[in-house]
Amino acid sequence: MKGKILLVIKREYLARVKKRSFLLATIITPLIFPTILGIFLWIALSDVSTESRKFIEVVDENNAYFLESNESLAFSYGGLDLDEARELVKEGDRYGLLYIPELSLDEPAGITFYSEETAPISMVANLEAALKSKIEEFRLFASGIDPDVLSSLKTNVNIRSVIVGEAGGERISNSVVNYAVGFLAGILIYTFIFVYGNQIMQGVIEEKSSRIIEILVSSLKPFQLMMGKIIGIGAVGLTQFLIWILLISAVSSLVVGYFGMKMPQQELMEMSGQQELFATGSQEGIVEVLQMVQGIDFIQLTITFLIYFIGGYLLYGAFFAAIGAAVDSPSDAQQFMFPVTIPLLIAYMGLFIFVLDDPNSNVSFWLSIIPFTSPVAMMGRVSFGVPWHHLAISIGLLVTGFLFTTWLAGKIYRIGILVHGSKVGYKVLWKWMKDNG
Repeated sequence: MKGKILLVIKREYLARVKKRSFLLATIITPLIFPTILGIFLWIALSDVSTESRKFIEVVDENNAYFLESNESLAFSYGGLDLDEARELVKEGDRYGLLYIPELSLDEPAGITFYSEETAPISMVANLEAALKSKIEEFRLFASGIDPDVLSSLKTNVNIRSVIVGEAGGERISNSVVNYAVGFLAGILIYTFIFVYGNQIMQGVIEEKSSRIIEILVSSLKPFQLMMGKIIGIGAVGLTQFLIWILLISAVSSLVVGYFGMKMPQQELMEMSGQQELFATGSQEGIVEVLQMVQGIDFIQLTITFLIYFIGGYLLYGAFFAAIGAAVDSPSDAQQFMFPVTIPLLIAYMGLFIFVLDDPNSNVSFWLSIIPFTSPVAMMGRVSFGVPWHHLAISIGLLVTGFLFTTWLAGKIYRIGILVHGSKVGYKVLWKWMKDNG
Protein backbone atom coordinates (compact mmCIF):
# COMPACT_ATOMS: atom_id res chain seq x y z
CA MET A 1 0.00 0.00 0.00
CA LYS A 2 2.80 2.42 0.90
CA GLY A 3 4.59 1.66 -2.36
CA LYS A 4 1.53 2.55 -4.44
CA ILE A 5 0.95 5.78 -2.54
CA LEU A 6 4.61 6.72 -3.07
CA LEU A 7 4.20 6.10 -6.80
CA VAL A 8 1.20 8.44 -6.90
CA ILE A 9 3.10 11.06 -4.88
CA LYS A 10 6.04 10.79 -7.29
CA ARG A 11 3.74 11.07 -10.30
CA GLU A 12 1.88 14.11 -8.93
CA TYR A 13 5.10 15.80 -7.83
CA LEU A 14 7.09 15.30 -11.02
CA ALA A 15 4.15 16.04 -13.32
CA ARG A 16 3.70 19.47 -11.75
CA VAL A 17 7.33 20.33 -11.12
CA LYS A 18 8.21 19.67 -14.77
CA LYS A 19 5.47 21.96 -16.07
CA ARG A 20 6.59 25.20 -17.66
CA SER A 21 3.94 27.10 -15.66
CA PHE A 22 5.46 25.81 -12.39
CA LEU A 23 8.96 26.84 -13.41
CA LEU A 24 7.81 30.28 -14.54
CA ALA A 25 5.74 30.88 -11.38
CA THR A 26 8.57 29.63 -9.15
CA ILE A 27 11.18 31.86 -10.77
CA ILE A 28 9.17 34.94 -11.75
CA THR A 29 7.09 35.34 -8.57
CA PRO A 30 10.14 35.81 -6.27
CA LEU A 31 11.44 38.44 -8.67
CA ILE A 32 8.27 40.53 -8.39
CA PHE A 33 8.79 41.56 -4.76
CA PRO A 34 12.47 42.57 -5.07
CA THR A 35 11.62 44.42 -8.29
CA ILE A 36 8.87 46.39 -6.54
CA LEU A 37 11.27 47.01 -3.63
CA GLY A 38 13.93 48.25 -6.05
CA ILE A 39 11.50 50.57 -7.84
CA PHE A 40 10.33 52.13 -4.57
CA LEU A 41 13.91 52.54 -3.33
CA TRP A 42 14.92 54.15 -6.63
CA ILE A 43 11.96 56.55 -6.49
CA ALA A 44 12.60 57.36 -2.83
CA LEU A 45 16.30 58.01 -3.38
CA SER A 46 15.56 60.06 -6.51
CA ASP A 47 13.12 62.20 -4.52
CA VAL A 48 15.74 62.74 -1.82
CA SER A 49 18.38 63.81 -4.34
CA THR A 50 16.13 66.10 -6.42
CA GLU A 51 13.74 67.42 -3.79
CA SER A 52 14.33 71.05 -2.81
CA ARG A 53 12.84 73.17 -0.06
CA LYS A 54 9.27 74.28 -0.61
CA PHE A 55 8.86 78.03 -0.12
CA ILE A 56 5.59 79.03 1.48
CA GLU A 57 4.39 82.61 1.73
CA VAL A 58 2.57 83.34 4.98
CA VAL A 59 -0.10 86.04 5.22
CA ASP A 60 -0.85 86.42 8.91
CA GLU A 61 -3.60 88.94 9.78
CA ASN A 62 -2.67 88.52 13.45
CA ASN A 63 1.06 89.29 13.07
CA ALA A 64 1.63 86.67 15.75
CA TYR A 65 2.02 83.20 14.21
CA PHE A 66 5.65 82.90 13.14
CA LEU A 67 6.57 79.43 11.96
CA GLU A 68 10.18 78.22 11.94
CA SER A 69 11.65 77.00 8.66
CA ASN A 70 13.16 73.53 8.41
CA GLU A 71 14.95 71.34 5.85
CA SER A 72 11.82 70.77 3.74
CA LEU A 73 9.77 73.97 4.30
CA ALA A 74 10.86 77.61 4.20
CA PHE A 75 8.38 80.24 5.40
CA SER A 76 8.42 83.77 4.01
CA TYR A 77 6.79 86.73 5.76
CA GLY A 78 6.88 89.48 3.13
CA GLY A 79 4.04 91.57 4.51
CA LEU A 80 2.01 91.04 1.30
CA ASP A 81 -1.74 91.11 1.11
CA LEU A 82 -3.70 88.01 0.10
CA ASP A 83 -4.02 88.86 -3.62
CA GLU A 84 -0.31 89.64 -4.00
CA ALA A 85 0.64 86.40 -2.29
CA ARG A 86 -1.70 84.47 -4.60
CA GLU A 87 0.06 85.93 -7.60
CA LEU A 88 3.39 84.62 -6.29
CA VAL A 89 1.89 81.13 -6.16
CA LYS A 90 0.41 81.44 -9.68
CA GLU A 91 3.75 82.64 -11.09
CA GLY A 92 5.60 79.76 -9.44
CA ASP A 93 7.67 81.92 -7.10
CA ARG A 94 6.11 80.19 -4.09
CA TYR A 95 5.02 76.59 -3.69
CA GLY A 96 2.05 77.63 -1.57
CA LEU A 97 0.35 80.32 0.47
CA LEU A 98 -0.69 79.91 4.10
CA TYR A 99 -3.39 82.40 4.98
CA ILE A 100 -4.11 82.97 8.68
CA PRO A 101 -7.07 85.32 9.25
CA GLU A 102 -7.74 87.04 12.55
CA LEU A 103 -8.28 84.13 14.91
CA SER A 104 -10.31 83.60 18.03
CA LEU A 105 -8.28 81.54 20.48
CA ASP A 106 -11.45 79.76 21.60
CA GLU A 107 -12.51 78.73 18.09
CA PRO A 108 -9.72 79.25 15.52
CA ALA A 109 -11.19 78.90 12.03
CA GLY A 110 -10.64 80.03 8.46
CA ILE A 111 -6.98 79.06 8.06
CA THR A 112 -6.42 78.26 4.37
CA PHE A 113 -3.57 76.83 2.29
CA TYR A 114 -3.37 77.79 -1.41
CA SER A 115 -1.26 75.91 -3.95
CA GLU A 116 -1.28 74.98 -7.63
CA GLU A 117 -1.29 71.27 -6.83
CA THR A 118 -2.69 69.10 -4.05
CA ALA A 119 -0.45 69.51 -1.02
CA PRO A 120 1.02 66.34 0.53
CA ILE A 121 -0.95 65.09 3.53
CA SER A 122 2.21 65.01 5.66
CA MET A 123 2.96 68.67 4.90
CA VAL A 124 -0.57 69.81 5.77
CA ALA A 125 -0.41 67.75 8.97
CA ASN A 126 2.89 69.42 9.92
CA LEU A 127 1.41 72.88 9.33
CA GLU A 128 -1.63 72.01 11.42
CA ALA A 129 0.57 70.70 14.24
CA ALA A 130 2.76 73.82 14.21
CA LEU A 131 -0.23 76.20 14.32
CA LYS A 132 -1.93 74.08 16.96
CA SER A 133 1.17 74.35 19.15
CA LYS A 134 1.29 78.16 18.70
CA ILE A 135 -2.41 78.59 19.50
CA GLU A 136 -2.07 76.42 22.61
CA GLU A 137 0.84 78.59 23.79
CA PHE A 138 -1.24 81.76 23.41
CA ARG A 139 -4.14 80.18 25.27
CA LEU A 140 -1.84 79.16 28.11
CA PHE A 141 -0.49 82.73 28.38
CA ALA A 142 -4.05 84.06 28.34
CA SER A 143 -4.87 81.71 31.21
CA GLY A 144 -1.84 82.86 33.21
CA ILE A 145 0.10 79.60 32.77
CA ASP A 146 3.71 79.60 31.62
CA PRO A 147 4.05 77.09 28.71
CA ASP A 148 7.66 76.36 29.68
CA VAL A 149 6.59 75.34 33.18
CA LEU A 150 3.84 73.13 31.77
CA SER A 151 6.26 71.57 29.28
CA SER A 152 8.74 70.77 32.05
CA LEU A 153 6.00 68.88 33.91
CA LYS A 154 5.33 66.55 30.98
CA THR A 155 7.06 63.18 30.92
CA ASN A 156 7.13 60.03 28.82
CA VAL A 157 6.43 56.62 30.32
CA ASN A 158 7.55 53.43 28.57
CA ILE A 159 6.54 50.09 30.07
CA ARG A 160 8.90 47.24 29.28
CA SER A 161 7.20 43.85 28.99
CA VAL A 162 9.13 40.97 30.56
CA ILE A 163 7.89 37.37 30.48
CA VAL A 164 8.85 35.25 33.48
CA GLY A 165 9.43 31.58 32.59
CA GLU A 166 8.55 28.58 34.72
CA ALA A 167 12.24 27.92 35.38
CA GLY A 168 12.74 31.47 36.59
CA GLY A 169 14.24 32.80 33.36
CA GLU A 170 13.12 36.12 31.92
CA ARG A 171 12.89 37.45 28.39
CA ILE A 172 11.86 40.81 26.98
CA SER A 173 8.73 40.75 24.86
CA ASN A 174 7.26 43.24 22.44
CA SER A 175 3.65 43.02 21.27
CA VAL A 176 4.36 44.74 17.94
CA VAL A 177 7.08 42.24 16.99
CA ASN A 178 4.96 39.29 18.13
CA TYR A 179 1.95 40.68 16.25
CA ALA A 180 3.95 40.95 13.03
CA VAL A 181 5.35 37.41 13.31
CA GLY A 182 1.96 35.90 14.17
CA PHE A 183 0.22 37.86 11.42
CA LEU A 184 2.71 36.76 8.75
CA ALA A 185 2.71 33.09 9.78
CA GLY A 186 -1.08 32.87 10.02
CA ILE A 187 -1.65 34.53 6.64
CA LEU A 188 0.92 32.27 4.95
CA ILE A 189 -0.85 29.13 6.19
CA TYR A 190 -4.28 30.51 5.25
CA THR A 191 -3.08 31.34 1.71
CA PHE A 192 -1.26 28.02 1.27
CA ILE A 193 -4.33 25.98 2.23
CA PHE A 194 -6.56 27.85 -0.21
CA VAL A 195 -4.15 27.92 -3.16
CA TYR A 196 -2.96 24.33 -3.05
CA GLY A 197 -6.29 22.96 -1.81
CA ASN A 198 -7.85 24.36 -4.96
CA GLN A 199 -5.08 22.74 -7.01
CA ILE A 200 -6.04 19.37 -5.54
CA MET A 201 -9.68 19.93 -6.44
CA GLN A 202 -8.84 21.10 -9.97
CA GLY A 203 -6.50 18.13 -10.52
CA VAL A 204 -9.16 15.60 -9.44
CA ILE A 205 -11.81 17.26 -11.63
CA GLU A 206 -9.51 17.23 -14.68
CA GLU A 207 -8.60 13.57 -14.25
CA LYS A 208 -12.20 12.63 -13.63
CA SER A 209 -13.50 14.48 -16.71
CA SER A 210 -10.78 12.94 -18.91
CA ARG A 211 -11.57 9.44 -17.54
CA ILE A 212 -7.90 8.96 -16.59
CA ILE A 213 -9.09 8.32 -13.07
CA GLU A 214 -10.85 5.09 -14.13
CA ILE A 215 -7.58 3.69 -15.44
CA LEU A 216 -5.77 4.66 -12.22
CA VAL A 217 -8.46 3.14 -10.00
CA SER A 218 -8.10 -0.18 -11.80
CA SER A 219 -4.56 -0.54 -10.44
CA LEU A 220 -4.84 1.00 -6.97
CA LYS A 221 -7.44 1.81 -4.34
CA PRO A 222 -9.24 5.19 -4.43
CA PHE A 223 -7.93 6.01 -0.93
CA GLN A 224 -4.34 5.45 -2.08
CA LEU A 225 -4.92 7.69 -5.09
CA MET A 226 -6.44 10.43 -2.94
CA MET A 227 -3.64 10.34 -0.35
CA GLY A 228 -0.96 10.28 -3.04
CA LYS A 229 -2.52 13.28 -4.77
CA ILE A 230 -2.85 15.30 -1.54
CA ILE A 231 0.71 14.62 -0.38
CA GLY A 232 2.20 15.03 -3.86
CA ILE A 233 0.62 18.44 -4.48
CA GLY A 234 1.51 19.47 -0.92
CA ALA A 235 5.15 18.56 -1.59
CA VAL A 236 5.04 20.69 -4.74
CA GLY A 237 3.69 23.61 -2.75
CA LEU A 238 6.30 23.19 -0.01
CA THR A 239 9.08 23.02 -2.60
CA GLN A 240 7.82 26.14 -4.32
CA PHE A 241 7.45 27.95 -1.00
CA LEU A 242 11.02 27.14 0.10
CA ILE A 243 12.43 28.22 -3.28
CA TRP A 244 10.49 31.49 -3.01
CA ILE A 245 11.95 32.21 0.44
CA LEU A 246 15.51 31.57 -0.76
CA LEU A 247 15.16 33.53 -4.00
CA ILE A 248 13.31 36.48 -2.44
CA SER A 249 15.91 36.73 0.33
CA ALA A 250 18.85 36.48 -2.08
CA VAL A 251 17.50 38.87 -4.72
CA SER A 252 16.25 41.37 -2.11
CA SER A 253 19.73 41.42 -0.55
CA LEU A 254 21.24 42.16 -3.97
CA VAL A 255 18.70 44.94 -4.66
CA VAL A 256 19.14 46.54 -1.25
CA GLY A 257 22.94 46.18 -1.52
CA TYR A 258 22.89 47.87 -4.94
CA PHE A 259 21.45 50.98 -3.29
CA GLY A 260 24.13 50.87 -0.59
CA MET A 261 21.76 49.64 2.12
CA LYS A 262 21.58 46.53 4.29
CA MET A 263 18.83 44.04 4.99
CA PRO A 264 17.27 44.39 8.50
CA GLN A 265 18.57 40.99 9.59
CA GLN A 266 22.12 41.96 8.53
CA GLU A 267 21.97 45.12 10.61
CA LEU A 268 20.66 43.18 13.60
CA MET A 269 23.44 40.63 13.28
CA GLU A 270 26.09 43.36 13.13
CA MET A 271 24.57 45.23 16.07
CA SER A 272 24.22 42.05 18.12
CA GLY A 273 27.96 41.50 17.71
CA GLN A 274 28.55 44.99 19.10
CA GLN A 275 25.95 44.78 21.82
CA GLU A 276 28.40 45.70 24.58
CA LEU A 277 29.15 49.00 22.83
CA PHE A 278 25.51 50.01 23.14
CA ALA A 279 25.01 49.01 26.75
CA THR A 280 24.80 52.55 28.03
CA GLY A 281 23.63 55.99 27.05
CA SER A 282 21.19 56.82 24.27
CA GLN A 283 21.67 53.43 22.57
CA GLU A 284 19.73 51.60 25.25
CA GLY A 285 16.75 51.25 22.91
CA ILE A 286 18.85 49.39 20.34
CA VAL A 287 19.93 46.86 22.94
CA GLU A 288 16.33 46.34 23.96
CA VAL A 289 15.27 45.71 20.35
CA LEU A 290 18.06 43.16 19.98
CA GLN A 291 16.95 41.47 23.20
CA MET A 292 13.38 41.30 21.88
CA VAL A 293 14.50 39.65 18.66
CA GLN A 294 16.83 37.28 20.50
CA GLY A 295 13.99 36.47 22.92
CA ILE A 296 11.93 34.92 20.11
CA ASP A 297 12.40 31.15 19.97
CA PHE A 298 12.86 30.83 16.21
CA ILE A 299 13.48 27.06 16.40
CA GLN A 300 10.16 26.45 18.15
CA LEU A 301 8.47 28.92 15.83
CA THR A 302 9.81 27.20 12.70
CA ILE A 303 8.95 23.68 13.88
CA THR A 304 5.46 24.75 14.94
CA PHE A 305 4.94 26.56 11.65
CA LEU A 306 5.87 23.43 9.64
CA ILE A 307 3.58 21.23 11.76
CA TYR A 308 0.55 23.50 11.29
CA PHE A 309 1.56 24.31 7.73
CA ILE A 310 1.47 20.61 6.78
CA GLY A 311 -1.30 19.56 9.20
CA GLY A 312 -3.70 22.29 8.09
CA TYR A 313 -3.08 21.54 4.43
CA LEU A 314 -3.65 17.78 4.89
CA LEU A 315 -6.82 18.38 6.90
CA TYR A 316 -8.41 20.63 4.30
CA GLY A 317 -6.74 18.93 1.32
CA ALA A 318 -8.83 15.80 1.94
CA PHE A 319 -12.03 17.84 1.69
CA PHE A 320 -10.87 19.58 -1.49
CA ALA A 321 -10.09 16.17 -3.02
CA ALA A 322 -13.54 14.89 -2.01
CA ILE A 323 -15.24 17.93 -3.56
CA GLY A 324 -13.29 17.41 -6.79
CA ALA A 325 -14.36 13.77 -6.89
CA ALA A 326 -18.04 14.60 -6.31
CA VAL A 327 -18.46 17.11 -9.17
CA ASP A 328 -17.82 17.24 -12.91
CA SER A 329 -16.79 20.89 -13.24
CA PRO A 330 -15.41 23.74 -11.09
CA SER A 331 -18.74 25.59 -11.30
CA ASP A 332 -20.51 22.61 -9.67
CA ALA A 333 -17.98 22.68 -6.82
CA GLN A 334 -19.05 26.11 -5.56
CA GLN A 335 -21.98 24.78 -3.55
CA PHE A 336 -19.66 22.47 -1.57
CA MET A 337 -16.92 25.08 -1.06
CA PHE A 338 -19.02 27.14 1.36
CA PRO A 339 -18.97 24.76 4.39
CA VAL A 340 -15.25 24.10 3.83
CA THR A 341 -14.21 27.75 3.61
CA ILE A 342 -16.35 28.97 6.54
CA PRO A 343 -13.98 27.57 9.24
CA LEU A 344 -11.00 29.07 7.41
CA LEU A 345 -12.69 32.46 7.24
CA ILE A 346 -13.56 32.23 10.95
CA ALA A 347 -9.89 31.48 11.69
CA TYR A 348 -8.79 34.38 9.46
CA MET A 349 -11.10 36.89 11.13
CA GLY A 350 -10.44 35.47 14.59
CA LEU A 351 -6.71 35.95 14.03
CA PHE A 352 -7.18 39.72 13.76
CA ILE A 353 -10.11 40.28 16.11
CA PHE A 354 -9.17 38.00 19.01
CA VAL A 355 -5.86 36.12 18.75
CA LEU A 356 -3.43 38.91 17.90
CA ASP A 357 -5.21 41.30 20.28
CA ASP A 358 -5.25 38.94 23.27
CA PRO A 359 -3.61 35.54 22.61
CA ASN A 360 -4.53 34.26 26.08
CA SER A 361 -8.28 34.92 25.94
CA ASN A 362 -10.79 32.05 25.99
CA VAL A 363 -11.77 32.71 22.37
CA SER A 364 -8.13 32.63 21.27
CA PHE A 365 -7.62 29.39 23.19
CA TRP A 366 -10.53 27.60 21.54
CA LEU A 367 -9.71 28.93 18.08
CA SER A 368 -6.19 27.50 18.48
CA ILE A 369 -7.48 24.15 19.78
CA ILE A 370 -10.29 23.32 17.31
CA PRO A 371 -8.62 21.53 14.36
CA PHE A 372 -10.48 23.48 11.66
CA THR A 373 -9.22 26.85 12.93
CA SER A 374 -6.02 25.93 14.80
CA PRO A 375 -3.56 26.06 11.84
CA VAL A 376 -4.16 29.80 11.41
CA ALA A 377 -5.06 30.79 14.98
CA MET A 378 -2.29 28.91 16.79
CA MET A 379 0.41 30.62 14.73
CA GLY A 380 -0.91 33.93 16.03
CA ARG A 381 -0.49 32.67 19.61
CA VAL A 382 2.87 30.92 19.20
CA SER A 383 4.71 34.16 18.53
CA PHE A 384 3.57 35.46 21.95
CA GLY A 385 4.45 32.23 23.73
CA VAL A 386 2.11 29.27 24.33
CA PRO A 387 2.16 26.69 27.18
CA TRP A 388 3.48 23.36 25.92
CA HIS A 389 0.32 21.49 26.94
CA HIS A 390 -1.79 23.85 24.79
CA LEU A 391 0.44 23.00 21.83
CA ALA A 392 0.26 19.28 22.60
CA ILE A 393 -3.54 19.30 22.79
CA SER A 394 -3.85 21.40 19.65
CA ILE A 395 -1.45 19.27 17.58
CA GLY A 396 -3.05 16.06 18.87
CA LEU A 397 -6.51 17.26 17.86
CA LEU A 398 -5.17 18.48 14.50
CA VAL A 399 -3.77 15.01 13.74
CA THR A 400 -7.03 13.44 14.87
CA GLY A 401 -8.96 15.90 12.72
CA PHE A 402 -6.78 15.10 9.71
CA LEU A 403 -7.38 11.35 10.15
CA PHE A 404 -11.12 11.96 10.51
CA THR A 405 -11.42 14.23 7.44
CA THR A 406 -9.30 11.80 5.42
CA TRP A 407 -11.53 8.89 6.42
CA LEU A 408 -14.68 10.91 5.67
CA ALA A 409 -13.36 12.30 2.39
CA GLY A 410 -12.18 8.82 1.39
CA LYS A 411 -15.75 7.50 1.52
CA ILE A 412 -16.93 10.32 -0.76
CA TYR A 413 -13.90 10.00 -3.03
CA ARG A 414 -14.28 6.24 -3.45
CA ILE A 415 -17.75 6.59 -4.99
CA GLY A 416 -17.61 10.10 -6.44
CA ILE A 417 -14.67 9.57 -8.81
CA LEU A 418 -16.68 6.97 -10.75
CA VAL A 419 -19.92 8.99 -10.94
CA HIS A 420 -20.37 11.05 -14.11
CA GLY A 421 -23.13 13.24 -15.52
CA SER A 422 -25.35 13.47 -12.44
CA LYS A 423 -25.90 16.40 -10.13
CA VAL A 424 -24.68 15.64 -6.64
CA GLY A 425 -26.23 17.36 -3.61
CA TYR A 426 -25.72 17.20 0.12
CA LYS A 427 -28.20 14.31 0.47
CA VAL A 428 -26.17 12.24 -1.99
CA LEU A 429 -22.93 13.08 -0.16
CA TRP A 430 -24.51 12.02 3.13
CA LYS A 431 -25.57 8.75 1.54
CA TRP A 432 -22.02 8.11 0.31
CA MET A 433 -20.58 8.89 3.74
CA LYS A 434 -22.95 6.39 5.40
CA ASP A 435 -22.06 3.71 2.87
CA ASN A 436 -19.97 0.99 4.50
CA GLY A 437 -19.04 -0.77 1.28
